[in-house]
Amino acid sequence: MVSGFVTLIVFILALGGMIFVHELGHFIAARWAKVEVEEFGFGLPSYKLATLFRWKGTEFTIHALPLGGFVRPKGENDPSVPGGLASASPWKRLVVLAAGPLMNLITAVLVFSLLIAVEGISMPGSIKIDSVSPNSPALKAGVLRGDMLLAINGERVAEIQPAIDIIQDNLDVPVELLLERNGEEFTITATPLSSRKREEGALGIGLGYPTRPATLGEIAGGGATITAIQAVTIVYLPIALIQGVIAPEDARFIGFKGIFDMFGVAVEEDVTSRQEAASAPASTGAPRPTNWTLNLIGVLSISLGVMNLFPIPALDGGRILFTMPEILFRRRIPTGGENMVNGIAMLMLIALLLYVNLMDFVNPVQIPTP
Repeated sequence: MVSGFVTLIVFILALGGMIFVHELGHFIAARWAKVEVEEFGFGLPSYKLATLFRWKGTEFTIHALPLGGFVRPKGENDPSVPGGLASASPWKRLVVLAAGPLMNLITAVLVFSLLIAVEGISMPGSIKIDSVSPNSPALKAGVLRGDMLLAINGERVAEIQPAIDIIQDNLDVPVELLLERNGEEFTITATPLSSRKREEGALGIGLGYPTRPATLGEIAGGGATITAIQAVTIVYLPIALIQGVIAPEDARFIGFKGIFDMFGVAVEEDVTSRQEAASAPASTGAPRPTNWTLNLIGVLSISLGVMNLFPIPALDGGRILFTMPEILFRRRIPTGGENMVNGIAMLMLIALLLYVNLMDFVNPVQIPTP
C-alpha cells in the first residue's frame, strides 16, 4: 500500500512540472520575441520566499506555494510600456501566448513516445491479463497478471470489448475462463460480482493486448499520433455532450483533489506491479510493470495544453483571439476593453475552479482501476 505522502510528492512534482513547462514555453518565446520578462517565479504567485538570481533583466524567484511556476512579462496589459508584451507586434504576442500550450503538447508527445519505447506496440487478436486487483474474484480464482485469456464460457475471445460484454452479461453467475500460462491451457471458474463498484470491475482484471518491440519510426510517430488523437477528442468533447454521445457525468471537470486521487490509483498500481515483477519466480516469467503514472502525466499535459488554447478570455486561447482582428484587419481591440473582459473572465474562472474543487469532495470522481 502506497502512503498518501508518496502520492502527494508525485502529485506536486508531476502537476507542478506540467505548469512549469507551460510557463517555460512562454518565457522562451518572450526572450525570442525580445519581450522583457520581469520575473520567472518557481511556485504559484504567492508570498515570495527568496530571489534566487537575476539574468538578463529577469528576476528568478521562489514562492511559498510549490506548484509549477509563472512568468511576469513587462507591460503585459499596457501597450504604452516599451519593450513589453502588449506593445509587441500581434504576431509576436501570438507566438508568446501559444508557446505555453505548445510546450505541454510537446511534453505529451515525448511522454507517449517513451511509453511506446518501453511497452512496445500492441498486437490485437489475443487478450492478455494486464492486471489483477487485490481481493478480487479473479485473484481468488487463481488468475495471474500475464495470463492469456482465450475464451469465456466456451466462446473464443480475441478483442477486449466483446470479452468485457460477456463478463457484464453474466454478473453474479460463475463463468469459465480458458487461460494460457507458460504455453499450457487450463480452465478456471470465477464469478463477476455486481456488488463491486464500477471502478473496481466485476472480476477485477485489466485486459490488454500482447506487445512487440517498437521501431524508431513507430516510437516517434506513435507519440505524435496519440497526442493528436487525444487532443482532437478533447476539442470534440463539448460537441459530444451537446449531441448526447457522452453522458455529463462521464465528462465532468475535476479539480486538484480529483487529480490527486487519480495519481493515487496510478502510483498504487505502478508500485504494486513492480513489486509483483520483482517477487515473481524466474520460472514463471515476471509480469510486465505498468506505467499508469507516466500515462496520466501525458494525458494531463494534453488537457492543459488544449484547454489553454480554447478561445476563452483570460486563458491563452482567449488572449490569442484578441490578437486576430489586429492580424487580419490591422485594427486592435481597445486595450481597456480587452483587459476588462479578461479580468471578468478570470474572476469567473476562479469561481468555477472553486466550485469544481468543492464538488471533488461532495461528489468524488469515480476512478476506474485495473
